[in-house]
Amino acid sequence: MTALALAVSVALAAPASAHVEVEAAGASALAENVTLEFNAETESDKAGITELEVILPKGIAPADVTYEDGPKGWKFAVTERGYTVGGPAIAVGEDAAYAVTVRQLPDAESLAFKTLQTYGDDRVDRWIELEEPGGGGHGNSAPVLKLEPAEPGAKPVAPSPTAEPTTAAPSTPAASEPSRTPASETADAADEEEGSNTVLIVAIVVVAVALASGLWWFKRRGTSAS
Repeated sequence: MTALALAVSVALAAPASAHVEVEAAGASALAENVTLEFNAETESDKAGITELEVILPKGIAPADVTYEDGPKGWKFAVTERGYTVGGPAIAVGEDAAYAVTVRQLPDAESLAFKTLQTYGDDRVDRWIELEEPGGGGHGNSAPVLKLEPAEPGAKPVAPSPTAEPTTAAPSTPAASEPSRTPASETADAADEEEGSNTVLIVAIVVVAVALASGLWWFKRRGTSAS
């Protein structure tokens, strides 16, 4: 009975044994240009892994992450809350490993990288649960990176520019519409003023010619009458 109970407990625990791990050499608070290595274990014997979506922890912006390496044919894409890496399905039964570099780690003791793991048959494993304060873990725990205390003198760097999600087309001005600058606007104003002056001069000349012609006509008519 003891052996049977042990076998049952092992069988029930097996599906939760797989998980996503994250490691980094020299991972400390406020460390710069740190490479994180992820390994997503497979839980499916029917389909291969096709995508990993990561929700970044507070203090790391999507623009701070650079893709380094991953499965053949996989691509990196920025999202509003993190990033995705994905591509052709990995062979059934094989794990997915990839690496990214973070511009600077935040000032924290640990970082949780919640991960959604998608397979070719649309199955999704959600490694998003956080460890309980008492130390007890969950079957679908998010990968957590423990950080060493910050090095003396370490300071936060300036934030990176906000990255546009890859799925959204960037907003760019039309090629046929050149950008306006103060210099070009001043030149346009000068051209408009010069054009207005030219029209005014032409109008004055036309009026003067008309008056002269009328005076000449009246004078000639008076001479003829005499």
